Amino acid sequence: MEKVAIRVQKEFCDECALALRRFLGRMDGIDAIDVERGTIVISFDTAKIGEEDILKITRESIEKLGYKVSSSATD
Repeated sequence: MEKVAIRVQKEFCDECALALRRFLGRMDGIDAIDVERGTIVISFDTAKIGEEDILKITRESIEKLGYKVSSSATD
């Protein structure tokens, strides 16, 4: 299992964090999503989904919720 961390410019509200968890949690290969203090950490199975796909989909989802990504890095 791999992890990727994505930092956003401000902390998510509870409703946006829940929306992100629900959307990403439905994807095959996503094992866990932790949204806390402006950082989103996603655990995933590389046999089912690639890191680039996760970063792209998550970044797009974050921006649709009205937030901006400040950086991303793998753990």
